[in-house]
Parts: sequence; C-alpha cells; structure tokens
Amino acid sequence: MADYAIVTGGSQGIGQAICRRLKQDGATPVIFDRAAPEDSSLGEFRAVELSDLEATAAALDWALGLGPVSRLVNNVGVVMPALLEDTSLEDFDALMALNVRCAIQCTQAVAPAMRERGMGRIVNIASRAALGKVLRTNYSASKAALIGLTRTWSLELAADGITVNCICPGPIATELYKIANPADDPRTIASLATIPAGRIGTPEDIAKAATFLCSDAA
Repeated sequence: MADYAIVTGGSQGIGQAICRRLKQDGATPVIFDRAAPEDSSLGEFRAVELSDLEATAAALDWALGLGPVSRLVNNVGVVMPALLEDTSLEDFDALMALNVRCAIQCTQAVAPAMRERGMGRIVNIASRAALGKVLRTNYSASKAALIGLTRTWSLELAADGITVNCICPGPIATELYKIANPADDPRTIASLATIPAGRIGTPEDIAKAATFLCSDAA
C-alpha cells in the first residue's frame, strides 16, 4: 500500500487505530480532525471542523496537493443521544452535516483522481445502530444513510476500479466509550451480556478490517 489515505476523525479512537495500521501498511495517513493526535508522527494533520463546508473544502484542497490520495476512510461522527420526544431537529441537522454530508463531500473530492488512475479504496464507518437502538433517532438515521451511500457508490464506481465498503461496529472500547459506559454500570454489564464473543470490541479490531478493505488485496 502506498500513496496518501485521508481519515476523517483520525486523531483518536477508531480513526487513530486505522491511521496507525495504514501507516504500518505503507500508506501516509492524512488526518482531518479538530485536535491533533498525541503521536505527531502518525501522519499529516489538518485541523478542521468537518461540519463546516468551506473549512472541509480547504482541507481537501490541501490534502490533494500533497500527492495521490488513493484511500479514504469516512470515519468522523458524533452521537448526540436522546429519546425520540427529546430529539432536537437542530441536532439532526448538525449530526447529518458531520456524519453524512462530510462523507459525501470528501468522496466527491477524491473520486475524480481515483477514476483517472483506475484505482481507489473508500471505507465508510457506520454502526450497528443503523438497525435501531434506543436513544439514537438521529444517529441511527445517519448511519443508515452511510450504508445506503456505500451501496450506491459501490455500484457507480466499481467499473473504475474503486471499491466502496462499509463497516458497522457494535460497542467499541474507545476512550469516549469508556467514559460514557463505566465497567460497573448495569447498562454496560447488560450490553456485554448480549455480545456472543463475550467482550467489547477494540479500535484495533475495526482497524484490521478497514485496512484490509483499503488494501490492494481487497
């Protein structure tokens, strides 16, 4: 694997693990996030608010100026949990801008050069919440949208040598997850009991799948 790989939300959690693995596989991660990763050697970094159209466009122009971008991982996302009756339509707009519109904007930016080269790898990070989960009206809608985008783009881009895949993680032990779900919390314990493997997933679990789907072998 060579060239540049854009990873949105790549400074921590699943995104950081994906960047680390991509780097091990020979790609140069290009990290779009609000804060820099703790490891400054992880890849190229651009501070950007990805829900902002103009800021994201500027970041994409900068990234495409670095060299060939042959991989894109649309990973950035926010949850904003709430019951249906407490769900804010303003939150819906903000969440869709970050979780869905950003993925469309980034993919539109990288696809033309991928088409010209006859090769590209795009991976969208959705969620099992797309199938339904309590407190996730907005989030479930956004992740279901990513699955639909994946199916559509894979049909549109396959003839040009571009693969588009989607990963739908369940509970993953990121730092944010650990803060929101203490190990001794009854809800955390109940969630663990529903997982056949008997353990919470790790960011590295997702990174291994994502980087395979980013590889020439996929």
